[in-house]
Amino acid sequence: MNIVVGPNASGKTNLLEAILVLCRGSSYRARDIDLVQNDQEWARLDSTDEQNQTRVVKLQKQGEKIDKTFEIDEQTRKRLNFAQTIPIVLFEPNQLQSITTSPSQRRLFIDDLLSQIDPEYSKQQRNYERVLAQRNALLKQKPQDAAQQLFVWNLRLSEFGAVIANKRQAIIETINAKFTNNYQEIAGSKDVIALAYESECQLDQYGSSLLKRLEATISEDLQRGFTGNGPHRDDLLITINNRPLLQAASRGETRTILLSLKIQELLMLEQSRGLRPLLLFDDVFSELDGVRRKSLTRFLRNYQTFITTTDADVIAHNFAQTSKLIML
Repeated sequence: MNIVVGPNASGKTNLLEAILVLCRGSSYRARDIDLVQNDQEWARLDSTDEQNQTRVVKLQKQGEKIDKTFEIDEQTRKRLNFAQTIPIVLFEPNQLQSITTSPSQRRLFIDDLLSQIDPEYSKQQRNYERVLAQRNALLKQKPQDAAQQLFVWNLRLSEFGAVIANKRQAIIETINAKFTNNYQEIAGSKDVIALAYESECQLDQYGSSLLKRLEATISEDLQRGFTGNGPHRDDLLITINNRPLLQAASRGETRTILLSLKIQELLMLEQSRGLRPLLLFDDVFSELDGVRRKSLTRFLRNYQTFITTTDADVIAHNFAQTSKLIML
């Protein structure tokens, strides 16, 4: 347990971001070029794990772009493949708002989890996004024979979209199997929590349903200049006692629901990858009350964890015997 203490703007989040880039190859909040200081031409990250494996990330400015390379035990590569990534669970302040305000952020949670569990998912998602970009570009051109030209893109988009949506639905079912139990243990309540996948398309026949909607809404898509149906427009509904989160949950309950999701993410990553994920908690532990902190500590003691805070006393009290204090 590593407790990173320092005032605001002292570099606490940068430290967590560096760990994330080393383990997964990219930041959760910035482009590669923004990871290098404005007045510098390069940046470098070095790490060593408990098996003495060295891992280096080099970022070199090339005009307005970045040349990024990875070195693992002195072998250089341009990107990390699935097996070379290290699973990580990140809990940071913006996520507290994302599950209540932003469908894109709710989709991102599911997509990020899938990309760490399923070695094919990121590639399948890129395939979908490429076809979506091609279809949107054609919509903006507004060709005379739009229906004919869009047909091939509709077919491919529905095919790739079905893969994305079906995998999202499957992982939501897996989360739901233990979601309520995790929540009740942390919150000390009997509330029932559930996730549901929401789409304009028929979920059990997603591909054919999406194709029909794409064909039926061509005129609307041409008018707005983008595709209005597909996995990029779907949402994740969170309910508490069968009522939508926005209507039924307090701020404390919302925090606990997100924390329960993170614990579920942790357990699923460990089971699927055979590795204990690293945990990164960016200045959110202090927002939990005493009961929730105590419950959380039971989950964290068996994992390498980095917690940032401006107030060491709040956290050290819970990990007095097992924590390492890092002052910035």
